[in-house]
Amino acid sequence: MFDKVRPYMEGYMGYTYKAIACVCVAIVLSVIPYFFLYQILAPLIAGQTLKSGHVLLLVACAAICLAGNALLYVKGLEYSHMCAYNTLRNIRTALQQKLEVQPLGTIRELGNGRIKKMFTDDIETIEILLAHAIPEGIGNLLVPTIVIVAMFFVDWKLALLCIASLPLGLLAMGMMYKAGMRRMETYYGAAAKMNNTIIEYINGMEVLKVFNRDGESYRRFEGDITSYRDFTLAWYKVCWPWMALYSSIIPCVALFTIPFGAWFVLQGWSSLADLILVICMSLAVGEPLLKAMSFGGKFPQLNYKIDELERLIEHPALKQSERGFEGDGHGICFEDVRFSYKDAEVIHGIELKLEEGTMTALVGESGSGKSTLAKLLVHFYDLDSGRITLGGQDLTDMRIEALNDQISYVSQEQFLFNTSLYENILIGRPDASREDVIEAARRAQCDEFLARFPQGIDTPAGDGGKMLSGGERQRISLARALLKDAPVIVLDEATAFIDPENEEKMNAAISEIIEGKTVLVIAHRLHTVTGADKIVVLKDGTVEAQGTHEELLGSSNEYRRLWAAAQESAAWEVGA
Repeated sequence: MFDKVRPYMEGYMGYTYKAIACVCVAIVLSVIPYFFLYQILAPLIAGQTLKSGHVLLLVACAAICLAGNALLYVKGLEYSHMCAYNTLRNIRTALQQKLEVQPLGTIRELGNGRIKKMFTDDIETIEILLAHAIPEGIGNLLVPTIVIVAMFFVDWKLALLCIASLPLGLLAMGMMYKAGMRRMETYYGAAAKMNNTIIEYINGMEVLKVFNRDGESYRRFEGDITSYRDFTLAWYKVCWPWMALYSSIIPCVALFTIPFGAWFVLQGWSSLADLILVICMSLAVGEPLLKAMSFGGKFPQLNYKIDELERLIEHPALKQSERGFEGDGHGICFEDVRFSYKDAEVIHGIELKLEEGTMTALVGESGSGKSTLAKLLVHFYDLDSGRITLGGQDLTDMRIEALNDQISYVSQEQFLFNTSLYENILIGRPDASREDVIEAARRAQCDEFLARFPQGIDTPAGDGGKMLSGGERQRISLARALLKDAPVIVLDEATAFIDPENEEKMNAAISEIIEGKTVLVIAHRLHTVTGADKIVVLKDGTVEAQGTHEELLGSSNEYRRLWAAAQESAAWEVGA
């Protein structure tokens, strides 16, 4: 189990060793005062007198030990936390790096709630192991073991009486773990489902209220939370009796020692002084041992959570090589491309060629595969079969970073980070000057709404860009693409949220940035792409027809139908 964590602890294991050493010495110092107590009690019971100076010396020594215990314990935890939090950082960084190269489908299947739980709750549990369970668990287990061994040197009969209750406590603990482990996977499954439901409920609250679906959604929300509550309480109900039993038995190391030990003394089998010493020593066994056992429950949970994290990491990464972009130009070819969402094939043997420096538009009904092809081109997913090439080089035969350098992708919904608009645009090219960023914003027609903000381009975007309208967010994303200035541009309905007043300006800006580049446009409004060099008509994941606007009007029934529908919708108006 520790072998799974150790790779993430690289460079920080020394802190763990220091923590164990400090905690062990601290616990030893907490035990020594019981021996000083024995030196005070034994003479008194034997009827001897003690000098007050000697008693004060013993008390002072005990106080020094307790002070040393506090200082070393704190220092040990300081070392262990330094190791723990650096290890958590390494785990989170490793997960982030793995997620970055996985298909988006894999990430979406996991769900936001499950990913959040892994990155926060599950990883945070590892902190308990590293910062507390290892140093405190080892120290609290080691010292009672040493004390019990020492008891056998004092009087083996009394030592056996001291440990006689431990098997009962350990049996109860074992029963609790056995009952808990059978339900652990179901428990974490219920927790992940609840987290996903909560996030979905919150994100969709606006839609639910508009369509008066609060009740139906709330019933699912309440049902998943209630299910998690009921399962957790049922799990605890099974474990609680065993937990109460071992928590009561383990600390009572003197349970058999006092009555039977006294009888041994009366029979002359043991001395009173030995009984007193063993009883004093037993006080140093119960509490540390119970504390060590309390960490035992963390180990099965940790084992499960590390396995969960590793299962997340084990999902197949996107196929890529270590090569950079070595293509001859920026022409694009789809060669017998097939792709499935889960088990349903949605792209069926697509053959398509995008000449360098031309604009190709994908049109078709919703669900025909337009956006899917765009996502395949930017390598969001791996293909089932076939291949896509850029300049003759297979997308899987280059680093994903090298591909990203060649393509600017502007989708319908662009996420903005909760930072300034300037920094959101700067993502397109981090080494760009402020003047370049401002020029990109101007060319993307952002001036009009930036002028409304007192802070201008330095205005915070808000969570997910909530301070801007859909069209304004899309213009910021277009400014990113302008700043990046990649040779290939993919526009997934880039003017979807633009009002008619600004659509002409946006189209002019788009025309400016796509000049001389290889462009793929996904269009729902056909009149925006009539000037494309090639229009590809998709239907049910296959290429129905391709050609210019005029050619398709003469040769394709599907395109004529789409065009007629587009013309009809353009004439729609609200009437009474």
